[in-house]
Amino acid sequence: MRGGGPGGPPPPPRLTVLYDAQCSLCVHVRHWLMKQRQLVPLDLVPAASEEARRRFPGLDHAETFSEITVIGDRGQIYRGTSAWIVCLWALAEHRPKAHWLATPTGLPFARASVLAAAKYRSVTAAPCGPGDEACQVPDLEG
Repeated sequence: MRGGGPGGPPPPPRLTVLYDAQCSLCVHVRHWLMKQRQLVPLDLVPAASEEARRRFPGLDHAETFSEITVIGDRGQIYRGTSAWIVCLWALAEHRPKAHWLATPTGLPFARASVLAAAKYRSVTAAPCGPGDEACQVPDLEG
């Protein structure tokens, strides 16, 4: 029997990454994450999509457009800098870097990276929000 069954091991932890599917940087990072060897499986779901709303009905989906949001399989919510760090922590080649970025010495570097990405995003992408016709989530499968 697969994990989680009676007497069997629990299923492996998973993380869901909600990203802005209209942001070229966000889509680029999504593709990069998908190519990495994952120690913790990442489900990459467009922010405020039907899938995101189905999985997380109690979440403020408008807020997920303003910064990266990662949700753990036990309901943990990470936003901004913490979300980037937990994404790196999930990756085999980047887990040691994530541990360092979470330290008092590394955290300023993590914050600076997130701020730089946010600035880039703000000058390259039109603002999106739920219900905005121009912000329809494209089919990114394939």
